[in-house]
Amino acid sequence: MNHQILGAVALGYTPLIDRQRMVTATRLTVIPLRPDAKLEASDLLAAVAEVWPAGGTQVILNVLSEDLLESLLRTEPSANVMIEVPAFMASDAAHSELFLALKKHATPLLLKGLPSTALAAEVKPCFTHVVLDLDDESRGLTDSTGLPKLQSGLRSAADIDASFARGVHGVIGWPMQGAYEAPAVPGKSEVQADLQVIVELMSRIDQGEDVERLEQTLKRDPSLAFKLLRYLNSAAFGLPVEVASFRHAIMLLGYARMKRWLALLLTTASKDHAMRPIMFAALRRGLLMEELAKGMSDSELRDEMFICGLFSLLDHMLKQPFSKLLQSIPMPERVRQALVDETGPYQPYLELVRAVEHASVYDYRSAAEQLMLGAEEVNMCVLRALSKAAQLE
Repeated sequence: MNHQILGAVALGYTPLIDRQRMVTATRLTVIPLRPDAKLEASDLLAAVAEVWPAGGTQVILNVLSEDLLESLLRTEPSANVMIEVPAFMASDAAHSELFLALKKHATPLLLKGLPSTALAAEVKPCFTHVVLDLDDESRGLTDSTGLPKLQSGLRSAADIDASFARGVHGVIGWPMQGAYEAPAVPGKSEVQADLQVIVELMSRIDQGEDVERLEQTLKRDPSLAFKLLRYLNSAAFGLPVEVASFRHAIMLLGYARMKRWLALLLTTASKDHAMRPIMFAALRRGLLMEELAKGMSDSELRDEMFICGLFSLLDHMLKQPFSKLLQSIPMPERVRQALVDETGPYQPYLELVRAVEHASVYDYRSAAEQLMLGAEEVNMCVLRALSKAAQLE
């Protein structure tokens, strides 16, 4: 993956989520790092196609450069690529022919924001949805487009529920700021029962118990054993031979790497449908942290970085503060420092990942500079992580 555009932009990603809390697409935000940069739409599409190939899952391109966006509108992306078009461009008659050509090519267009004047009758059918920021509605602006609505700019779970109650078709983004706060009425103090086997396995591996004891624990949950083997045999994991049993996996991987994949199971095994967007985010955080750590010579550090990103939303998933979770879930000290104390060697990487999620170019620059990472290196890590996540889901 070597594309010139990756050194000239900041990339951000966020999910599009439907009423069933299923992730139906990924919004990729593209922000030029310099206003005078000459960016090629063909190069952007080539990079995107490596993660979201034609015929695969959908990606929304939110391009924050008028020149690059206009260039993109003159191309013919694959049908799984959706393009956001700001309202001021959508209502400009000079672009009408581009929109009509893309409609003929079956490229979905999303109207971003409300136009000051009604769209031309022949242009309106080119757009499948309108994307409205929550702040637009709070200012009392009226949506007269008649298009199905997607909501962005959400800040809380209450915002999400209210948006769906108003009839939106989907929400872009899922608020995860800040640490989980325990409810006023105490709930269960232990980890959810359906995740208990994974936690027990992690603890037994942490204590170096023999493979026979580990296998006995795993046999208590056949569905978990099946899911673990499916992960280990996935293309993203890249083992040279097929893993046929838990014992075989331990022989190939060793205890340290096995604990990493149990950590992945812990953050993707919840049966609560409302947790799907958080599981989506946790997997990508873990994989991105791992990609950012590829330059580290110590494989233990890379595995810990993966676990750090993966566990960074565990308090939201299991509805317990980290101080409580640490009593039952083994966690490396450097991971604990980042998640509980917001210190330690992994904390700057976690800040960079959050900047990517929020598509905040200021925070992106600041975090990348602190880690002495260039935009191209960071963006390549972002796209590789997104690609691996797609293979695991």
